[in-house]
Amino acid sequence: MDTTLSITNSSRLQVSEFILMGLPGIHEWQHWLSLPLALLYILALGANTLILITIQHEPSLHQPMYQFLGILAIVDIGLATTIMPKILAILWFDAKIISLPECFAQIYAIHTFMAMESGIFLCMAVDRYVAICYPLRYPSIVNEAFVIKATLSMVLRNGLLTIPLPILAAQRYYCSRNEIDHCLCSNLGVTSLACDDITINRIYQLALAWVILGSDMGLVFTSYALIIHSVLRLNSAEATSKALSTCSSHLILIVFFYTAVIVLSITHLAGRKVPFIPVLFNVLHNVMPPAFNPMVYALRTQELRVGFQRVLGLVENVSRK
Repeated sequence: MDTTLSITNSSRLQVSEFILMGLPGIHEWQHWLSLPLALLYILALGANTLILITIQHEPSLHQPMYQFLGILAIVDIGLATTIMPKILAILWFDAKIISLPECFAQIYAIHTFMAMESGIFLCMAVDRYVAICYPLRYPSIVNEAFVIKATLSMVLRNGLLTIPLPILAAQRYYCSRNEIDHCLCSNLGVTSLACDDITINRIYQLALAWVILGSDMGLVFTSYALIIHSVLRLNSAEATSKALSTCSSHLILIVFFYTAVIVLSITHLAGRKVPFIPVLFNVLHNVMPPAFNPMVYALRTQELRVGFQRVLGLVENVSRK
């Protein structure tokens, strides 16, 4: 095995770097996947940057719903940038080596941004719940101060709760194997190479998933159950349609995000038989939502489409109509 070893204070050998092998089972032709992955990454960067510029440029979009969308765009850019440059370096330049600190830092960044995405979806669900179920109180409840407090609480929650993941991974003893059958440093993929017991790592990973993703998903779908219950009580079909249309884009993104999380978990169960599938799903789950989230909002939100046209100069007189 091509590995770099260093001697620890206890005179035992410890690997000093990992080797990211790429997509298992297709190493010979995995470079062909670099083009679609690069296009997805460029789309994610371009579309989310356009959303940020549009929201900043258009006074009509300075509302909590769009401010949360702007925060989601920042999170999406961070999530995609955490993994894609290294993946493309592996596929294009065979740059497979990654140091232990870099690997542990990537573990932290991936889990933090994923948890942030889930947290922002929860904030957006609360925003829609108050807007539809308590429309008269909406301006006094969901204001700029609410957006700031909700965002800071998500940053603190996710930033602090994910810290033990890389710390626990760094405390493991990596004595011989250093080849990771993956394109990125996943927590369990890395710790599975350890020569000592990783039970605590598995337990904390599972607990973190339930505490953050599980609670967020439960609260999000509870919010939408209450929204649907409130909307169905409206007497006017037009009012019902208008109320649902205001949160349809958000609901599509939520269903896509949490469905992908569930599918990713299920594919890991089949990972031993077909290891290529969970690895590919893991990569796509980190780059597809950032690429397609802006497109869903752009297609289904007229105010955002008009804002795009103004920013891009496609329609000069939209604001005067």
